[in-house]
Amino acid sequence: MNDVIAIDGPGGAGKSTIAGLLAEELGYLHLDTGAMYRAVTLAALEKNIGFNDNEALTKVAENLNIDFNQKGEIFIDGRNVSQEIRSQEVNAHVSETAAIKEVREIMVKKQKKIAEENKVVMDGRDITTVVLPDAEYKFYLTASLEERAKRRYDEMKAKNIEVDIKGIKKNIKNRDQKDSQRAYSPLKKADDAVLIDSTNLSIEEVIKKIKEIIQHKS
Repeated sequence: MNDVIAIDGPGGAGKSTIAGLLAEELGYLHLDTGAMYRAVTLAALEKNIGFNDNEALTKVAENLNIDFNQKGEIFIDGRNVSQEIRSQEVNAHVSETAAIKEVREIMVKKQKKIAEENKVVMDGRDITTVVLPDAEYKFYLTASLEERAKRRYDEMKAKNIEVDIKGIKKNIKNRDQKDSQRAYSPLKKADDAVLIDSTNLSIEEVIKKIKEIIQHKS
């Protein structure tokens, strides 16, 4: 899969930002798979579905029409929800949605189809291990917990969302634990993925590093 760049990593590592800018530079489609699980979570919240009701959550995932535009914005049933899926309430429940095997199977099928039909930069937590294990270019992007919390805090403050950094740090730490310990499709580094620690790197430096690795392998 030469037209696919797969990026995994924990929350707040900068995956979506890096993937979005990289896709823009290369003229690829950016697919933020985490946004898809957030979209399902948002739809469940709007339908007042409990997050212990796996069957109902699976039905939501199955029936939800999820699309991305060239800017990487996400739409559910034709509605742009790029901002809404970043709410604190969605943050609090997305790991529960993402842990459901049937929901992941539905999302993975959608993700594979998009990758088959487009040149794509895809980021998430199981892209290199489950969704696109045959991708030519595979990366695992991480950063310290403190740096990831700071980035998420700055990102949300820039959108005028009231948050506190202690709460964000706790949320990210909990999400890390749930993602890496879930029974189905846990977050982990693929053996052949290139590890990039972005703690002390700028966005531009990370993108440059990724592009150099891709050019070297090409």
